[in-house]
Amino acid sequence: MDQFSEPGKFPLVLDPVVAGSILTRVLIDGGSGLNLIFVSTIMKMGLNISDKLKPRKAPFYGIVPGNASTPIGTVVLLVTFGTPDNYRTELIKFEVADFESSYHAILGRPALAKFMAVPHYVYLLLKMPGKTGVLTFRGDLLKSFECEKEAKLTPPLIDYLILQEKYSQLLNSTQH
Repeated sequence: MDQFSEPGKFPLVLDPVVAGSILTRVLIDGGSGLNLIFVSTIMKMGLNISDKLKPRKAPFYGIVPGNASTPIGTVVLLVTFGTPDNYRTELIKFEVADFESSYHAILGRPALAKFMAVPHYVYLLLKMPGKTGVLTFRGDLLKSFECEKEAKLTPPLIDYLILQEKYSQLLNSTQH
């Protein structure tokens, strides 16, 4: 196996089953204090969450650099890792975000704690207890590289979102 000059540089990206759909680009982020799913992902999954969506106005930080983001609400969805022989399923609360990402969803510390999962970013590995033994999931280096590369292409979108937010704030301040 080739050695990497920067171990741990690439994100851990896995493919759990979320609400019955396999999501192939889920970022495992032990540094994040929330779980996030995007409106575009929910639409691609064909889910109607209008009856399950709980409004939420509290902003979160660190997703859009230099700016707060406000979710459209929260939703609780079933998340499964594993195979029919050995798996783990938990109900995970997600913040629902209405902006684009190179990922389908982000599982942060709350999900990792609920799954009792341990990530290892150097080896792109996630381990957790399953029904019949320890589950081990290996991230795909190529997929991680592609997600990282795509994420770096999104600054124009982030700049647009920041400008849009500042424009909205300006409009609101002039209307008072």
